[in-house]
Amino acid sequence: MLTWDNYDDELAQHPTPAIAPVQPEKIVADAGQLHPGRSPSPTTSDALMPPSTQHKQAIGVEKSAEIVLEIPTMKEVPATSHEIRETATVAKLDTTLASSTDDHQRVTVDQKRMINCRADLNQLVPFKYDWAWQKYLDGCANHWMPQEINMTADIALWKSEDGLTQDERTVVKRSLGFFSTADSLVANNLVLAIYRLITNPECRQYLLRQAFEEAIHTHAYQYCIESLGMDEGEIFNMYHEVPVVANKASWALKYTQEISDPMFNTGTPEKDKALLRNLIAYYCVVEGIFFYCGFTQILSMGRLNKMTGTSEQFQYILRDESMHVNFGIDVINQIKLENPLLWDEEMQDLTRQMILEGTQLEIEYAKDTMPRGILGMNANMMAEYLQFIANRRLAQIGLLEQFPGVKNPFPWMSEIMDLKKEKNFFETRVTEYQTGGALSWD
Repeated sequence: MLTWDNYDDELAQHPTPAIAPVQPEKIVADAGQLHPGRSPSPTTSDALMPPSTQHKQAIGVEKSAEIVLEIPTMKEVPATSHEIRETATVAKLDTTLASSTDDHQRVTVDQKRMINCRADLNQLVPFKYDWAWQKYLDGCANHWMPQEINMTADIALWKSEDGLTQDERTVVKRSLGFFSTADSLVANNLVLAIYRLITNPECRQYLLRQAFEEAIHTHAYQYCIESLGMDEGEIFNMYHEVPVVANKASWALKYTQEISDPMFNTGTPEKDKALLRNLIAYYCVVEGIFFYCGFTQILSMGRLNKMTGTSEQFQYILRDESMHVNFGIDVINQIKLENPLLWDEEMQDLTRQMILEGTQLEIEYAKDTMPRGILGMNANMMAEYLQFIANRRLAQIGLLEQFPGVKNPFPWMSEIMDLKKEKNFFETRVTEYQTGGALSWD
């Protein structure tokens, strides 16, 4: 093995070919091929030199380059839009770091805001929104994994010719088809847009937990699909190929397009409203309404001792989603409180319209998946339940209910949403947790 101690002996046996002097004009030609702001890449011979030698030669090249750069006839290489954006991002980062170093001051609670905050976002404490931190802790306490749930009975029932009716099979397929991509849409919205634009560290901490939970949910649906031996192409493409599923997905996506642009930033009433619309769309409608028909259908099967493993997966997912909705509504209301001008009559009318649109799309989904009575429910009962849910969402963000007098035809759903992990989790899990001390990296 060649070491620096015997490097001179090695060079004596294999001398390096002489290198011709570098002319200034040549440096100009080479520099024109470089990415702006980066040093020339080392040649093969440079890579064989000791560090000290490389350093000395680098200094020489830099000096030559400095002389050449003073030549007025040198032409700059046009930068691409990607390079311009990258340079701007680095410049902004450098400015932020310099500012935080030069003008450092400790963050106080009064400086914290949900959006458009200029305080140091890396400082988690002091907390301003204790509820956000508590939801993060609650989410961690609710941790679960799909493989811990026994799917043996589901597999046997699904493969049995007379185990389920055709309508029941349709409900299972539709639910897995919608949810398998819906949680990915929610996760993408969180990671690519919401996390960057919410400027409060304790809320960001919960968003990180929520993003992980969305990954677990997508994993759970894939685990069910794989365990039951379903056609993965059919299930995962329903949000393209089945109209009632595609309609919900496309409705959600239109509220992500604007704010997921890396160049989008809040700070004006128009931009702040765009973020607020997105939060309402995803927390109040997608997670707050779109999920409830499928959840009710699958959990109803579990109550009838059918597809019990899949039902249990949905129980834990519903518990997570309920917390997501509550967190999102708290964020929306806090933004309204801190920015009252955003919550004008126009915004209220739009919010009301969004929730009514979402409710109607979910009712259409219920009609498509339950053309006949099934599992002790029907499309009309589901429509009433969804109107009941819509009233709750409207009231939670300070708007009047739009469906007076509707009641909850499925009171047992409230009991399931309050499920405690310890209730039956350890009776049904089929794998053991691995702790850090028990892991083997061999």
